[in-house]
Amino acid sequence: MKSNRFDWSILVRVVLLFITLLGLSLLLVEGPRIFLLLIIPVVILQLVNFYQFHIKAQQEVEQFVESIHYRDFSRYFSVRRAPLELRSLRQGFNEINTTFKVISREKETQYQYLQKILELVDTGIISYETEDGVIAWMNDSFKRMLGIPYLKNIHSLKKRDENLYNQVLSMKSGEGRIVPVIREKVPFKAFLTSTLFQTDGKVYKLIAFQNVDEALDETESQAWQKLLSVMTHEIMNSVAPISSLAETLKKRLVEGTATGGANLDDLELGITTIQRRSEGLLKFAETYRNLNKIAQPRLSAVLVRDLFEHLHQLMQPTLEQKHIEMEIVLKDPSQILQIDTNLVEQVLINLIINAMDAVKDRTGPRIILSAGYGPSNKPVIGVADNGAGMSREVQEKIFIPFFSTKKTGSGIGLSLCKQIMLLHRGNIQVQTIEGEGSSFKLQF
Repeated sequence: MKSNRFDWSILVRVVLLFITLLGLSLLLVEGPRIFLLLIIPVVILQLVNFYQFHIKAQQEVEQFVESIHYRDFSRYFSVRRAPLELRSLRQGFNEINTTFKVISREKETQYQYLQKILELVDTGIISYETEDGVIAWMNDSFKRMLGIPYLKNIHSLKKRDENLYNQVLSMKSGEGRIVPVIREKVPFKAFLTSTLFQTDGKVYKLIAFQNVDEALDETESQAWQKLLSVMTHEIMNSVAPISSLAETLKKRLVEGTATGGANLDDLELGITTIQRRSEGLLKFAETYRNLNKIAQPRLSAVLVRDLFEHLHQLMQPTLEQKHIEMEIVLKDPSQILQIDTNLVEQVLINLIINAMDAVKDRTGPRIILSAGYGPSNKPVIGVADNGAGMSREVQEKIFIPFFSTKKTGSGIGLSLCKQIMLLHRGNIQVQTIEGEGSSFKLQF
C-alpha cells in the first residue's frame, strides 16, 4: 500500500506532464501561438517539480543506504515532516530499519549465547586464518590448558611449543591426533581435532584441544579404588582369622607354660591352619602377579564352527552330567576370526563354566553359544544363560581382579577374559537381568 502511494505520485506527474506536452504539440500545429506563452511556463514548472521530486527521493534512498552500510539501524526517518509524496517511502525505510534491528539483536543474542557455551566447556578451542595465521578467536579453556594468556598469531605458538605448532599446521580438516603438550615444563597429552570453514571469503582452521591425561587419570583413579577395595576385602578375610588364631595360640602357650601342660595337638593344628592360610595369601599374590604375564596373542584364521565344535566336545560330558542344555547358534557357517585359538578358547571355557554355575539351581537350565555380526559388521560371539542374573552392583565389579561372588572363586577369571579380548583389540560386555539371566558378548 505504501509503495503504491509512491508509485501513484510518480504516475500522476507523468500523466499531467504528458497531457501538457500533448496540448503544447496541438498548439504548435493548429492553435493560436499566443497560448504558447501560457503553456510553456507550465511545462517548465512540471519538469522542475518532477526533477525536484526525483532528487528528493534519491537523497532519501542515499541516506537509507548509508545507514544500512554503517549498520546504523537506530536511525529514524521523520514521517510527519516529510513531503506528502515521500511519507510512505520514509515509513517503509523505518520499518526496514526496525526489522534489521530485530535481526541484529537476535544474532547478537545467539553470538553471546554461543560464546558463553564455548567458554564453559573444558575443551580448548582456537581458530585462525589459514592465509596469514591471525587468531580469530580462542576460549579460556585453551588459555588455561596451554598457559597462554594471549596469542595474536598462530605463528607465535612456535616460540612456546615448536612441536605443537608443527602439529597444528600440518593437521588436515577432519583429522584427529594425540599430541604431547608442555605447559610450564609439565608435559601432558592432548587430543587435537581439526576442521576448516570459510566465511567472508576467508578460510579459517579451527582446532579443538582435549586433555587426555585428565580423563585417563580419573578413569585410572576409579579403577584403582575398585581394585584396592576388592584386594583389601580379600586380604582382610585371610589376615583377620590368622591374627585371631595366633592370639589364641599365644594365650594357650602362655597358660600351658604356667601349668606345665601345653596341648601340643592344639598347637600343631593351629600352626597348620596359619600355614595353610598364609600359603593362600601367597597364592593370591602370585595370581595377581600373573595377571600381567599374558603373552601376546599368536593370531591365525580360525573357522568359528571349528572353534564351537571343539568346545562342544570338551564341555559336553560335564553338561550332560549336570543336565544342562547348550544350544549353538551359528548364523554364518563360513565365519572366520583372526584370533589366538588357545586364548579365546580359554575365555569361552571360563564363560561357559560361569554360566553352568549360574543355571545350576534353575528349572530347565540352558546355555546359548552364538556367533554373528554386530554394529559395523564386526564379529561377535555370545554366551547367554537363563540363570539368576546379577545385581547392578555386582555387574559393575565382575571384571575387577579378585572380585568373586563364589566362595571358592579366585576372582581373576573374568579379568583375564577382558585382558585377552583387549589383546585382540576387542572387548567384552555383559547384559543381565536379575531373575532372568545374563549374556556376555565378545566383540572383535
